[in-house]
Amino acid sequence: MTLFPMFMKLEGRSCLVVGAGTIGEPKIGSLIAAGASVRVVALHASAAVTEWARTGAITWEARAFNGADLDNTFMVIAATNSRDLNAAIFHEARQRNILCNVVDDPEYCDFYYPAIVRRGDLQIAISTNGHSPALAQRIRRELEIQFGPEYGEWLDELGRTRQQLFASKIDPEQRRRLLHELASREAFKKAQAAESNLEASTMERIS
Repeated sequence: MTLFPMFMKLEGRSCLVVGAGTIGEPKIGSLIAAGASVRVVALHASAAVTEWARTGAITWEARAFNGADLDNTFMVIAATNSRDLNAAIFHEARQRNILCNVVDDPEYCDFYYPAIVRRGDLQIAISTNGHSPALAQRIRRELEIQFGPEYGEWLDELGRTRQQLFASKIDPEQRRRLLHELASREAFKKAQAAESNLEASTMERIS
């Protein structure tokens, strides 16, 4: 089966997580980071989840799951210790055409969580279609070395330049060519060299 790769906007969308322990906590955190409206149903919650609920970052209901929890829900994450309950949540969600992910159980997933390299607005996602999350994690570590934190700042600069070019009256073909040149490896190396020279010059003046 070939997966369809995409980055989804979740801001303001209602997302349900069933389970709030060590399995559910990181999933809840990632939904908060994406700006989703997060509801959690679980009898017990980890310290971090309890704090998120206290500060209003999420809504937590300390009780068992029931089918009505899926009402008006865009996406659900099943993160309990019970495979039977997780499977039941998946089947109920499937009947309602609600996207569902059962953590660490590819059989009951409409989508998978990829391994992510984040550098500001730059995100690189790695998926193995559920075959080997360990391989995805290894590749993520390698990419984190290749794409350091400096890529986040460089991307911000590229974004500002792109906005300026689209606001100008430059020829569209020339603009496209220039944007590709600015995003090249050579341009990145020049930008980093210029940044290093500026830092060295600043240190000399200070000393």
